[in-house]
Amino acid sequence: MMKRTFALVFLWLSMPVLGGMSPEARLKDFLNKASSLEASFVQVQVDEKGNLGKRSNGMFYLQRPGKFRWNYEKPYHQEIVSSADKVWFFDKDLDQVTAKKLNQAIGSTPALLLTGDVPLEKNFTIESQSDEEGIAIIKLIPKSEESGFKYVQIGIENGRLVGMELSDNFGQLTRIYFENLKTGIKIDPALFIFKPPQGVDVFEEK
Repeated sequence: MMKRTFALVFLWLSMPVLGGMSPEARLKDFLNKASSLEASFVQVQVDEKGNLGKRSNGMFYLQRPGKFRWNYEKPYHQEIVSSADKVWFFDKDLDQVTAKKLNQAIGSTPALLLTGDVPLEKNFTIESQSDEEGIAIIKLIPKSEESGFKYVQIGIENGRLVGMELSDNFGQLTRIYFENLKTGIKIDPALFIFKPPQGVDVFEEK
């Protein structure tokens, strides 16, 4: 039911917020309280015609400031880890690792916006899109014309993260729905340490 409600809210992008906290305040309130986070997720690709594409799922871990890990478990295995001022992308099937600088990786992983490493007001115009069923949709639009994406939306329900949507410059949407979310928990620090496995190809973007 939550997934269905959140997906419908994304369609009502033109509706104004009905009072209450400002979008900045809603987002900051969540970030201030969520010093650590663990959740399962489902990610869905949507093309420019609205057709649903590939679906994947896994686990997400966040430790503020500056640390996160995506573990994609199905249908393929991939790890995305923020470590040592870089974001590492490990594709197990391809035996390949790609490393990007933090400021270059937002378009590939919107979770960077939750880490505290990216000053939101400096880099984004923050708008509120709708407030339906208790879910506030907060839209972040890059101020730089050289950004690799059009916008990111963050859904917050009762102070809890429920989803994100990223629109790239090719008209494709990536929607992420979070479930079983836990905040303020102790997370093993080893989860945020990444070392390329021996024998894999490593590409570092400069």
